[in-house]
Amino acid sequence: MAYSVKDKHVLVTGASTGIGAALAIGFAQAGATVGICARREQELAEVLAEVREHAPESRMWIIDLDDLDGLDDFAAEVSIELGGLDVLVNNAGIPKRKHVLALTPEIVEAVMRINYFSPVRLTLAFLPELIERSGRIVNISSVAARLGPPGEAAYTASKAALTGFSESMQVDLGIAGHDVGVHVVNPGVIDTRLFHLPDNDPSLAQIEALPTRAMVDPVLTALDDGTFEIYVPGWFADVVGGKFPDTGAFLAGTVSWARDQAATTP
Repeated sequence: MAYSVKDKHVLVTGASTGIGAALAIGFAQAGATVGICARREQELAEVLAEVREHAPESRMWIIDLDDLDGLDDFAAEVSIELGGLDVLVNNAGIPKRKHVLALTPEIVEAVMRINYFSPVRLTLAFLPELIERSGRIVNISSVAARLGPPGEAAYTASKAALTGFSESMQVDLGIAGHDVGVHVVNPGVIDTRLFHLPDNDPSLAQIEALPTRAMVDPVLTALDDGTFEIYVPGWFADVVGGKFPDTGAFLAGTVSWARDQAATTP
């Protein structure tokens, strides 16, 4: 059953830059009223100004999603001020490219807190309302969740957890007969700040980064046609499909590829 975001109320987390900002603008252009949240007020306000060109009733909230205990109150505030929620887009996340030998428990827990626990807490807070409104949940995961890339053990684990949660949540909601669609979005290499933040190892990926606006149409299409999981760009689905018949061989190939990349990188 087709699902249009026109006249719907959408919340996009981590919307001050990058994929979140592009999605917020895209939802507004498609006719939705959009709520956006992030930590950086000035950048978020700039995004809101562009969003309001298409959806004047849109709003913003400054929040640190690392504060897990504050998310229930935040969800209640959003629901009241936005006039209800139809689509939750869990986009906020942090990268962490570090060799597993350089990881600490503190690093791993910090990544899990933002990339997994935060969207799960926010989803659970909104779920009764989303059930009531036959809403949709869009979780921005990563191709890393399916491919196990080098230097991304902490990040991969957090996104794989979010993907697994999404799968079982969709099953549970379906068993209960609730018309709530869950969608997992796996971006590949997208031109965002996440690839240039300090305290991260250089990326070995030799793939041209897509602009953030390349995320918009695939997400809107997935919502419209009910597709559970998508990849951007779409050819990553074939790469993932080639992994699972022999995961060991795939990982051995990744090791060989990563060694070659490291040897040829200045």
